[in-house]
Amino acid sequence: MHPSIHPKNAILIASTSQKIATDRGSVVLRWLQKLFPQPEISLHYDNAFTFLVAVILSAQCRDDRVNQVTPKLFVRADSPEKFSTVPIEELENFIRPCGLFRHKAKFLKRLAEELVSHHAGNVPASLEDLEKLPGVGHKTASVVASQFFGQDAFPVDTHIHRCARRWGLSHGKNVRQTEKDLCSLYPRELWRILHIQIILYARKYCPARGHKSEICPICSELSS
Repeated sequence: MHPSIHPKNAILIASTSQKIATDRGSVVLRWLQKLFPQPEISLHYDNAFTFLVAVILSAQCRDDRVNQVTPKLFVRADSPEKFSTVPIEELENFIRPCGLFRHKAKFLKRLAEELVSHHAGNVPASLEDLEKLPGVGHKTASVVASQFFGQDAFPVDTHIHRCARRWGLSHGKNVRQTEKDLCSLYPRELWRILHIQIILYARKYCPARGHKSEICPICSELSS
């Protein structure tokens, strides 16, 4: 606390800041519900394993490119048992267009082997167990837990982190802090849908580069 701020005034400031964040959160929610009332995740998949693979491949890669790669890949192997038998060089050739293909192929190979040896070939549903898998970080685990298994989680990627800061919903310096701020701001039942809505909004209206507030409805209203 700044030494010149009286404790009572500090409480008032904190309360006012929360009110501002809540008002901003309402504006954001209204626009997202209007523009993307029934959002769907853009990755293509057939089961929990193929969804997990697609999410891993989407790291630093556009979803549409992942969707171009996965059909042939999943014809070759669509389960941990089949995937674990594919030579690493063949995996690399399949996923080369997704970028970081050597690292991703290595992690995917280890992931499939881990699922076969320790999970009877099944993708675990719990966030804790997912995070223990090779190549699966907190964000990937949260995406799978929430979007496939329907659990309450609010995965935050760079798109959501960027927008939350621009909109004044979080001042977090990293995605984990932003995740905590957004989870505190919105009720649990909205986390899953908000995750997709904000990503879709960010791509269409609030990009990292070339952003123009006048054509970004949320930024335009919040800055007026």
